[in-house]
Amino acid sequence: MDFFATIFEGDALSITLALALLAMSVASWTVIFYKAWLLRRVSADVAHGKAAFWQARDVQQGIQALVAVDRAAVLLPLAQANLQLMPNTLGAQGDVSAQRTRVLRDALHGVLHRLQSGQVLLATVGSTAPFVGLLGTVWGIYHALTGIATAGQLTIERVAGPVGEALVMTAAGLAVALPAVLAFNVMGRVIQRLEQELEGFAHDLREL
Repeated sequence: MDFFATIFEGDALSITLALALLAMSVASWTVIFYKAWLLRRVSADVAHGKAAFWQARDVQQGIQALVAVDRAAVLLPLAQANLQLMPNTLGAQGDVSAQRTRVLRDALHGVLHRLQSGQVLLATVGSTAPFVGLLGTVWGIYHALTGIATAGQLTIERVAGPVGEALVMTAAGLAVALPAVLAFNVMGRVIQRLEQELEGFAHDLREL
């Protein structure tokens, strides 16, 4: 409580840096919880959806099976991509295989964009939060030393208290950055695995 009281009694820069770290923490944890829920759901949907689709008698029945099990709609856009072929248009000119490759690629990119959303925020928080905390520490130490200089009497109590409170800003920056970095790495591996499975499914659809 003394630390927070000291921060909010400081100047505009100290308050701004503290609020920036708080906003980074709230944003990163929101993304972490949402992405953890989404990736867990997508992983289950991909496994169940692929099995349901390939057990169907034809593509239309496979699409109907995906509607029932693909809650996150990651396989369904790929299965429905062939329906986007429009005759008598520029996109319909050329080889049919190239047309299907194009619509499958566009559908795949749309799904992957959804899966990768939030990764940039986690990377940004993980890389910038320590420097925000360090800036707060430097600024706090500057004010502490300025106050000691104007006091005219140097004691260990006058140095340890303000400097220690300033160093907490560095710890706060690291506390904000570490969960974001860990989540970015773990979720990046999960997204990479899902991307490989979706690319394989799109390739099999093209061959079909």
